[in-house]
Amino acid sequence: MSNEGTSRRRVTLTFDNGPYPGVTDVVLDVLAAHRVTAAFFVVGEQLRQPGGRELAQRAVAEGHRIGHHTATHTLQLGAAEDADAAVAAEIVAVEHDIDTLAGASETEGERLFRPYAAGGVLDSRVFSSAAVRYLQDHRYTCVLWNVLPRDWEYLTDWPDRALAEIARNDWSVVIVHDMPTGAMAKLPAFLEGLDALGVDVVADFPDSCVPIKQGQLKHSLSHLTNGVDVA
Repeated sequence: MSNEGTSRRRVTLTFDNGPYPGVTDVVLDVLAAHRVTAAFFVVGEQLRQPGGRELAQRAVAEGHRIGHHTATHTLQLGAAEDADAAVAAEIVAVEHDIDTLAGASETEGERLFRPYAAGGVLDSRVFSSAAVRYLQDHRYTCVLWNVLPRDWEYLTDWPDRALAEIARNDWSVVIVHDMPTGAMAKLPAFLEGLDALGVDVVADFPDSCVPIKQGQLKHSLSHLTNGVDVA
């Protein structure tokens, strides 16, 4: 059964590429002030920087979800010459770090994964067959997106771009970035815009943005993966 049938618009807010001291902590302050929960898809290298793990722990303590957004955010799994080595380097290498934060494992808890898509382009470079098999075998839920306001490029007007798309969607999964670009200074304005639209900010993800759920393939990955076509 689909989880997308409702009369009110919904928004799931996600943050990628952190944590960054001086940014992620301010984001958490703003979310707390607006009583909004989100999902943070963390990069392994950032998590291992001074203060990174503590920020992620704070996010969990305040009710936010933690997901895996690769180890380095530099290598597209579907474009790697050695697919198995890419899985080992970009997923397995920091898996334990993220599992311990999220309270997850191969047998229990929630394992969220978001691939690196080089500017958010959802094409055949996103996954490899080896990556899909690994995510299935190790009970991951893969979370994609349908609103990408490119806040790293549109530092001040990304909220307007996001809100315009949200107004057209029944359920939006928004990606913004808790990075030191200055864009997060506009997060309060964005949250106020959501209030003005009258949408429900929720923690769940729509089925349309979850091609793999707890290791089970839910719809075709042919457009995202060379050599994989699963309905």
